[in-house]
Amino acid sequence: MPQRVRRGMSRDDVNVDEPLAVDVPPAPHDASGERVPIRDLAGLAPPPRPARRWTPRRVVATPAALEHPHGRRIAARVEELGIEVERLRANRLTGLRGETERETYARAKSTMAIVVSPASRRKLQPIAPSADWRVDLAEGCPAHCQYCYLAGSLSGPPVTRVYADLDDILAGLADYAGRGTVTSRSATRADEGTTFEASCYTDPLALEHLTGSWRRAVEHFAAWDAPVQLRWTTKFDDVGGFVGLPHAGRTRVRFSVNCLPVSTRLEGGTSPVPARLAALRRLALDGYPVGLTIAPIIALPDWRDHYGQLLGMVADAVAGVPGLDLTAELITHRFTPGSKEVLLGWYPRTRLEMDESSRSRKHGKFGAVKYVYPSELMGELRSWFTAELAARVPSCRVLYWT
Repeated sequence: MPQRVRRGMSRDDVNVDEPLAVDVPPAPHDASGERVPIRDLAGLAPPPRPARRWTPRRVVATPAALEHPHGRRIAARVEELGIEVERLRANRLTGLRGETERETYARAKSTMAIVVSPASRRKLQPIAPSADWRVDLAEGCPAHCQYCYLAGSLSGPPVTRVYADLDDILAGLADYAGRGTVTSRSATRADEGTTFEASCYTDPLALEHLTGSWRRAVEHFAAWDAPVQLRWTTKFDDVGGFVGLPHAGRTRVRFSVNCLPVSTRLEGGTSPVPARLAALRRLALDGYPVGLTIAPIIALPDWRDHYGQLLGMVADAVAGVPGLDLTAELITHRFTPGSKEVLLGWYPRTRLEMDESSRSRKHGKFGAVKYVYPSELMGELRSWFTAELAARVPSCRVLYWT
């Protein structure tokens, strides 16, 4: 999507104080009967491979970010890793745009900006059916998932933004306690209290070694004497910094998992599923509430066999964990016209099926179009997952299906 250009800004500038993702309807596309330009972004992402800690090629910090203690802490952590932090004179990032749009996106994907969160992000929004409120500690992710939900809502090149005003963000959460509508007022999920989702537009474990933000958030919730819960999900396994941390059971860490044909072909740069499940077990043994985000569920040929293997791995991973508190969130694959256009530009040889003719067309918030599996197939998937989870992992509570 084109970067908005403000008065006084060059088209070569990127305003890193603006949100990366915008909550607007997706752009029109061929599938809805309207034409949009197609970007040539082939080759942006590397092929799927095991994860290693992300090392951004470029790290920048705005002046306002370095006025915050946490902004200075992030800069110090980054510099301790031998990465130079470029101090910007303003919130404009230059030198990002290449000769082609593909080059621009590739540079953006390897850049991290330390910024102050936009005012729009500090006013929390509901995030049903996951949690009462969405709280952003960062936006952007270095992984290369070929079904990325963020792709359809980018406001410009995907520079990862990490927020320096963490202390203010956490302090502001008290105003939202008890006011949610997803878990705060739910009879079936009341034990979770007011829930705050902190991984909507990012993956915490991909950035934690650079920011320390989620560790501080876990400590904040542990010291918060109220019925509240911090929630985040990840495709990585680097949980060492959270083991032994006082958490008071007020942080639920969920691991996004999928069957092997999906995780090995479509989730570039992430940890292998067995490693994620080992990390889940490690946190569960440390007393954390944990969870599975099985997403996106894709109706592959022989999907029952593939997902049966996954659930068998889950059962082995949680076997013998005392006091296990395990949930599951089941999310089927869907795409929007805008996300399809972007993803096919990024991954022109993807094996991900995005055929509108085999899907049901739905209208979401603000009239946005999305394509989901037909109701008959959706029913088969839901019945199978519900029955198999109950049989293989009876202690697991399914929070929702979508």
